[in-house]
Amino acid sequence: MDRERYVIEAIFREGRSHRDVAAAAGVSKAWVTKLVARYRADGELALEPRSRRPKSCAHATAPELQDAVLALRRELDAAGHDAGPHTIRHHLSLTRADAPSVATIWRILKRHGAVTPLPQKRPKSSFIRLQAELPNEMWQSDFTHWQLADDTGVEILNYLDDHSRFALACDAFFTVKGLDVVNTFHIAAHSNGFPASLLTDNGAVYTGRTRKGKVLLESELERLGIVYKDSRPYHPQTCGKVERFHQTLKRYLGKQPPAASLAALQLQLDTFRTYYNQQRPHRALNGQTPLMASNARLKAHPEEPHVAPHLRVRHDTVDKAGRVTLCYLSRLRHIGIGRYYIGMRYRAALSMETIGGQVPAWASPVITNPWRS
Repeated sequence: MDRERYVIEAIFREGRSHRDVAAAAGVSKAWVTKLVARYRADGELALEPRSRRPKSCAHATAPELQDAVLALRRELDAAGHDAGPHTIRHHLSLTRADAPSVATIWRILKRHGAVTPLPQKRPKSSFIRLQAELPNEMWQSDFTHWQLADDTGVEILNYLDDHSRFALACDAFFTVKGLDVVNTFHIAAHSNGFPASLLTDNGAVYTGRTRKGKVLLESELERLGIVYKDSRPYHPQTCGKVERFHQTLKRYLGKQPPAASLAALQLQLDTFRTYYNQQRPHRALNGQTPLMASNARLKAHPEEPHVAPHLRVRHDTVDKAGRVTLCYLSRLRHIGIGRYYIGMRYRAALSMETIGGQVPAWASPVITNPWRS
């Protein structure tokens, strides 16, 4: 700005010619003439630095298309869906032939303050993604917590295909029990086929290994020939896909009106699962939807099932009312066998069967060898 100030003062205060001032300042006479004309029009503002950006660009994105990008961004964000450049381009390409590239959409969003660029972190090439080769080769399952409108706590049980990220089940319960896990598993398998393996964390409804036992899900998977896998304790990254699914699900639910009942919440979950599976492009799937990825390849299947049922054996004493205590469908049951057996020791064996391959149940207990203690 010092040079511009020198030129203006030399011409207007000292009365020197444009040619002399241009020669003394080392600039062209045409530049001096433009500066003088700008000073007469704008005054002191003419001496401030100005952008060299052109006023127009022949290949710039049309304002109407930019408005469409911003409107779709607001619409997706208000609905709780992913609103990144990849998702915006996917939806625009369904209705417009002139949909801009992902990079152009990102620049439009940045220019209008819709996104904040993050500092560069680890390069993507340094990440190792473990993924099943085929659909149904491995499922992941976990449940997460949510609240109804009256602050009642509920739990949402999810099943996800490791290869295609297809949301197999997304069901709400007040408390997820072992029987709920198995029933939901069978409903998902009825529509999509049984998987070759299932990966979960170490929740009590999934595994009894930490208690040196076996829960209903483990017995059912063993009967069906499905390999059960559990993650390392306190290492949620092993089940990273279903954990990331929880984040996407909660972002959607957070934008919806709070559900007044479990049925209302289930309706929201069903709506989300339909959109997630059939309409939302997934970046890990190269822009495919989970439904497309699930149908693109032949599905894996479990090995030959084990036909031998799992037995649970209980040793106890007949109580003072002549009753024995057994666990049936995750609840303690007291069965009267007569006061004659009070104080006797007994051994009860329960074997697991299935009815129609759908709802697991325990057969009637067989009480053997009662004896006086």
